[in-house]
Amino acid sequence: MFLSVFDMFKVGIGPSSSHTMGPMVAAALFLDKMRASPFVFGGVKGSLHGSLAFTGVGHATDRATILGLAGFVPETYDHDLAEEALGKIHATQSVSPDGLPTLKFDPKTDLVFDYDHPLSGHANGMILMATDPQGDIILQETYYSIGGGFVLTEDELAQGKASDEGDPVPFPFKSAAEMLEMAKSSGKSIADMKRSNEISRNGVQKFGQGTARIWQVMNDCIERGLATDGILPGGLNVRRRAKGIYDELMAERGMNLSAPHTINDWMSVYAMAVNEENAAGGQVVTAPTNGAAGVVPAVIRYYLDHVPGATQSKIEDFLLTAAAIGGLVKFNASISGAEAGCQAEVGSAAAMAAAGLCAVMGGTPEQVENAAEIALEHHLGMTCDPVKGLVQVPCIERNGLGAIKAVSAASLALRGDGQHFVPLDACIETMRQTGADMHEKYKETSLGGLAVNIPNC
Repeated sequence: MFLSVFDMFKVGIGPSSSHTMGPMVAAALFLDKMRASPFVFGGVKGSLHGSLAFTGVGHATDRATILGLAGFVPETYDHDLAEEALGKIHATQSVSPDGLPTLKFDPKTDLVFDYDHPLSGHANGMILMATDPQGDIILQETYYSIGGGFVLTEDELAQGKASDEGDPVPFPFKSAAEMLEMAKSSGKSIADMKRSNEISRNGVQKFGQGTARIWQVMNDCIERGLATDGILPGGLNVRRRAKGIYDELMAERGMNLSAPHTINDWMSVYAMAVNEENAAGGQVVTAPTNGAAGVVPAVIRYYLDHVPGATQSKIEDFLLTAAAIGGLVKFNASISGAEAGCQAEVGSAAAMAAAGLCAVMGGTPEQVENAAEIALEHHLGMTCDPVKGLVQVPCIERNGLGAIKAVSAASLALRGDGQHFVPLDACIETMRQTGADMHEKYKETSLGGLAVNIPNC
């Protein structure tokens, strides 16, 4: 099994990897399908189902789909160009993607939020259609956004298509047990095994440049969040808090005013900075999703800024170790809040971050596996209940607490010898089963939990 570090950490846009990035990617795939078709097209249409319908407005799913049909993709997304394009689309009731004729598309009538007909394959389903010049549908595809920006067609999902396509890799572990056995027999760290796999597929130069860009985008996102205040969009009137907290923390530095637990505020503020940027539709890195994008970068910044002896040279090992754990969770369970609740998003992110921190602080593969298990275990059962469908409450603070749990998990694991009662594989399977048993209203539909118990929302 091989899931690249560049699959787990994708550069994209907020506020949601499954509800914003995924639909935009699906639209791009549908345009490619149209370009490869011999038909003459006159227009496009679409319908959003399940969680994509229930929380679609709050997650900007409609906006992402519209822009995707106009030719925008997450990797090169430009906010100003997108705003200009949206205005033109609404004015002309058409889209003009490269390589295709101008297509009729009225966002008000041609993109439907279908709340009554969920699709069977996944909670995040959408159907895209192309019409001939007379308006009859001549091409159609069903897509599922399965979390973290990953998209599968209906046939691909039914066939159980894996993200792993290509030549065999040196260390193809599919479970934590296999990962530990390969580490023991090879004498390599988890990061070293993951690095060998990556280089075998992507080459040294592409791999090195790619991991450097991942951290650069993550850190830039933190810096923007720490420097920006104001009100987040969407109607909840949630204030950005990261800048104010950061300014207070900086003012207290060196004045012996802070209690020891203030270190938790540093971890939280880094994570909150990222998730406030995500909520505002800024550029973020899925880690493994947008809703959980703050945990991993926050723990890296904690390591760099607050741990004696920390060095930038170990960031690559952190990301590789985190990606290895994230890949196991995705392959054996889920990273989708719509499929398994927030345990699959912030829980997975905390496990990834705990493993990465444990690794760069000298942990053995057994201690790394233990750190990931501790972090994930103590997120089991966490629901996904965004208020008004926005990735703001409780998502922003939840990332801060996820970072704190990740650091605590790594610290506990480093105090041990790697032996522990619950294997990571068992914890991942428990998360999968818990997600399957969880009521749909607690899985990113905003039909339960905090989403319905906050007044005036």
